[in-house]
Amino acid sequence: MKVIKALAVSVFILATSVVKAQKNDLGAWYMYFGNNKISKKLNLHNEIQYRNFDAIGDLEQLLIRTGIGYDLTENNNNILLGYGFILSQPYVNGQKTENIEHRIFQQYITKQKFGRFNIQHRYRLEERFLKDDFRIRFRYFLGFNIPINNKELTPKTFYASAYNEIFLHFDRPVFDRNRVYGALGYVISKNMRIEAGYMNQLQENKNRGQIQIGFYNNIPFTKN
Repeated sequence: MKVIKALAVSVFILATSVVKAQKNDLGAWYMYFGNNKISKKLNLHNEIQYRNFDAIGDLEQLLIRTGIGYDLTENNNNILLGYGFILSQPYVNGQKTENIEHRIFQQYITKQKFGRFNIQHRYRLEERFLKDDFRIRFRYFLGFNIPINNKELTPKTFYASAYNEIFLHFDRPVFDRNRVYGALGYVISKNMRIEAGYMNQLQENKNRGQIQIGFYNNIPFTKN
């Protein structure tokens, strides 16, 4: 637990100091991801992301996602149907506004392992119901987790994490955004880990960095 606290405190101090220095050009995202088996083949996905314009207190977006997944092969090749609720509070002409989005999504995740490299591909299709608009978006995520002090991602293992994710609209403009991420993680137990890092998000007219702290919970709801 000392390792986890030290990791979290260090990243929080870094986020706070950098945000102050850069006049809120750097945001902070605090994230919880649950992927819990409810049977041998089925899993429940549950996710909360609290995104800030600064270190804490100035809400940019609250994102809640859930869904039911099914493993096509043992613990791999998962297809999932999900729903997302997104509350956004962007600044428009210096004034804070509020937007609510409802989102249906379908995804396919496949995992591979090459030596120490744990690789994940995620293909996601989103139907986005906004206040005055409806859009369809495709996302492709390529992620890597690489253990550092052990050969496998076993408890008490530090690991390096990285991903790239591209977002594409089905109409114009086709390009929506691209995210590049790097982090240091720690495996707490067989079914829990924590991760802290930096993500850069490139959009058509802006480029912004985010400090991210994520907690991952894979404790199964079944003994099967």
